[in-house]
Amino acid sequence: MPTTQNNILAMLQHKAVMKQHVFDVTQSTFNELKSVLAEVAETYNQLLHDSDPRVRLEYHDRGEFVAMLKVAGDMLVFYMHSNTFEFDRDHKIWQQPVVQEDVLNTYSGQINVFNFLDDSFRYNREEDLGYLVARLFVNRNGHYFVEGKRQRGMGIAQFGKSVLDRAALRKVVDAAINYALQFDLLVQPYDDVKIISLAQVNNEIMNSRVRTGKRLGFQYNSDDVR
Repeated sequence: MPTTQNNILAMLQHKAVMKQHVFDVTQSTFNELKSVLAEVAETYNQLLHDSDPRVRLEYHDRGEFVAMLKVAGDMLVFYMHSNTFEFDRDHKIWQQPVVQEDVLNTYSGQINVFNFLDDSFRYNREEDLGYLVARLFVNRNGHYFVEGKRQRGMGIAQFGKSVLDRAALRKVVDAAINYALQFDLLVQPYDDVKIISLAQVNNEIMNSRVRTGKRLGFQYNSDDVR
């Protein structure tokens, strides 16, 4: 049998199968995350029973790959990517012992957490911006790490040391909520909005389409919230 054909068969039987397994683990993780989000909403709402009803949390399942959690004026969007990823050669994952044992352990599924304004969805402002708060990577063995805002103790050094469980998912969700609530909407710089045309008034403001985001016109970096 030709060498090329052997290589193709080997990749289909091992690498391709492994990637499918990563997808299955990621999907199972995402389903567990949905359950955690529903539980988080219920827990906080019980504690907020005497508070303004407008600050109550709302969980929404948006299908196989998307879940949403409304937190006061914010909307956290949890999005599972349907593909399996490899990391570039400069990534710190290659320095982790679990990867040095088996390079296939780098292949990971990805779940992203974005912070939007709830009004962006309420008024269908399609030009509004969302910001990546965190992204969770999980491999075929359930080993994981998190890149993101305020996700302390869950970084790349965590990879290979423990399996992702419900408690860890709760920690990811709580950190995302905490960050979103501290990450305030800022007024746009005056010079960016000092001139507006009649067409913009008619076609944008009247249709609630002026682009809005928590840091529109500002640099978004690690020290936005202290």
